[in-house]
Amino acid sequence: QVQLVESGGGLVQAGASLRLSCVASRRTFSNYAMGWFRQAPGKERDFLAVITWSGSRTRYADSVKGRFTISRDNAKNTVYLQMNSLKPEDPAVYYCAASSTWAGSTWNLPGEGTNEYDYWGQGTQVTVFS
Repeated sequence: QVQLVESGGGLVQAGASLRLSCVASRRTFSNYAMGWFRQAPGKERDFLAVITWSGSRTRYADSVKGRFTISRDNAKNTVYLQMNSLKPEDPAVYYCAASSTWAGSTWNLPGEGTNEYDYWGQGTQVTVFS
């Protein structure tokens, strides 16, 4: 079992930046690909970004490409989501997730569906005002 705890959400003005963190409870975290998703009220949970266990490869949703950056520090069992130039359409609960699909791969990434992720955090709220 892997427990994930997100932090770093908050209330910010449009154009500002936030960095979200997600700490995993287990060292085997380092073997998992990690992703970030978000869910706005009344909407589905949407994929944002994913990173291989080694950090060597990433993929982003078009909606955040160029603004958000995913990274990880396996020594700290932590994955990050740096969010820049936040927009009024970015508010949501942000979730990190761990995927055993392609665990240990430095190239292959899990897909963008929520069903490809095995463990989820409780979420952190991001609110953007204009």
